[in-house]
Amino acid sequence: MIKKAEFVKSSQKYTDCPDPFKPEYAFIGRSNVGKSSLINMLAEKKALAKTSATPGKTQLINTFEMDDTWYLADLPGYGFAKAPKGVRGGFNKMIYDYIEFRKNLVNVFLLIDSRHTPQKIDLQFMEWLGNKQIPFAIVFTKLDKLTSTQMQKNLNHYKNELLKTWEELPKIFTSSASSKIGKLEILGYIDSLNEHLVDEFKKEQYKKEY
Repeated sequence: MIKKAEFVKSSQKYTDCPDPFKPEYAFIGRSNVGKSSLINMLAEKKALAKTSATPGKTQLINTFEMDDTWYLADLPGYGFAKAPKGVRGGFNKMIYDYIEFRKNLVNVFLLIDSRHTPQKIDLQFMEWLGNKQIPFAIVFTKLDKLTSTQMQKNLNHYKNELLKTWEELPKIFTSSASSKIGKLEILGYIDSLNEHLVDEFKKEQYKKEY
């Protein structure tokens, strides 16, 4: 459970993000996937990440510090419905540069709306992550909008689609921000990754400062 969650800063590019001396976990997905709601659910803080009815509201890299131990990065969604084409291109560069070059990025959580069949843009993004050897996990959102039978059918459809090109499936979580499904599993996964990383990052910080 997260006891302390605080907004740190908004950045236009990865080089403006906080010093990379804590493990960082990025959350990203297509517009209107429920990203802000999921982040607020994980942090148990209703207005930590701003939710909006307008797709593409997040237009910067928003960094939050969790329990003074690790960073959560709320990334702009890809496939903005409302942003002009040129602006969308700028967002994409910001996202890709951040993911490829952010030194302390441990894992990308890719959010996917569980109600939809596999979307080309999501599959392409996963392929890019794989080509760049970026560790990522899939989080299926809005579980409460489906029956368990529908959810299982959609999940199997996605897995079968991924196995056409992937030898091994990434870590997969199912979630619902409203009923808090998936919260313990996602935070438990982050804790397991942090177990050895936190001290390593502290050593790096000490080296730089002294």
